[in-house]
Amino acid sequence: MTAAPGTRDEHDTAREPAGGTGDLGELIAALQSHGVRVETTVESRTGGAGPTDSGMIWLEGRPVTVPIVAAPDASTPYVLRPEDGGGNGIYRDGRRLAGVSRSLRPRFYDLTTADGVPYEKIALLHLDSLASTVVQACNYWNTSDQCGFCGIGVSLDSGATIARKTPEQLAEVAVAARDLDGVVDVTLTTGSSNAPDRGARYVARCGRAVKEASGLPVEIQFEPPRDLAILDEVYAMGGADAVGIHIETFDPDVLARVAPGKFRTGIETYFETWERAVELWGRGRVSTYVILGMGEDPELIVEGCRRAVDLGVYPFVVPLRPVAGSLMQDARPPSSAYSSEVYRQVADHMTERGMSADDAVAGCARCQACSAIDAVQRQPPMLQIGPRPASLS
Repeated sequence: MTAAPGTRDEHDTAREPAGGTGDLGELIAALQSHGVRVETTVESRTGGAGPTDSGMIWLEGRPVTVPIVAAPDASTPYVLRPEDGGGNGIYRDGRRLAGVSRSLRPRFYDLTTADGVPYEKIALLHLDSLASTVVQACNYWNTSDQCGFCGIGVSLDSGATIARKTPEQLAEVAVAARDLDGVVDVTLTTGSSNAPDRGARYVARCGRAVKEASGLPVEIQFEPPRDLAILDEVYAMGGADAVGIHIETFDPDVLARVAPGKFRTGIETYFETWERAVELWGRGRVSTYVILGMGEDPELIVEGCRRAVDLGVYPFVVPLRPVAGSLMQDARPPSSAYSSEVYRQVADHMTERGMSADDAVAGCARCQACSAIDAVQRQPPMLQIGPRPASLS
């Protein structure tokens, strides 16, 4: 590996493309490590359960989320600035690296339900994907088991969302987001519960309502249920085209430190759950988050990802994005050199096994905006994931 895990080297550089050509995977990894200073407005998201506190852009037609650095004297060398003719670009030291289209405020955010709940408190637009935490609470939150990287309670405390979204609300918003903003899929997640299903039944009900109303592909995300038969029940409900069951890290020491509740569930339990899920949903329709930069042994990460791929599970590898208000808010993302090396090893194995983001129809593995792994796997050539919405500038 070229950099220590869990650190960002201020002198770390990527093999950046000039004028929209070259290694976009390296550039995305660099932007997600260093962040970008913006000289224009960018639609962004704060708080929540997943990669957050980020701006949403289309980099050479590819969806990307990047940390936004507000201070004009910030240390990041990357700047997003408007260009003559109405476009935008990413620059470093005055040199243009890539073209950017900015996501605008979604139209459906201006709507409210009949009982007065703003749509944007029910679900958010992540570039071309609609996402919602259907139960904005987790039994780990504010306990010794709280996951260090998670901010699920932050947006609820701020009033940016509501505690529980109903299937009917989510279906209503999904239809509006499809019709007004060109959404192509829906991702529904939930905080973990103490119930035997860990919240899987309710998020599946929500997924079914969304799919029936909108016709959009849906991914639902939940923790491993205590009885694998619940997976069969969830699958039979017919509301999920894909599932995300997120382990976060394959390093047991790191998992015990940053996510004690998940550690007690056990890494082998995740593999057993994935195996049954793949039997039901199919290869590439089951995914897991793998976070880099928490002090992990990279060899364990690559080994775990390869084992997951061999089962048919897509390992969605992402750099740590410290969330304000989380236990790890003062942590630093990993260097892009470190992330890129892990990406390449995992991507090579996926290619050998015939797996790619093309297998995913919904969810994070379909969107790919919070990771550079798909860009690394596809180079060359660079392919766009999904259609670009019309409401861009």
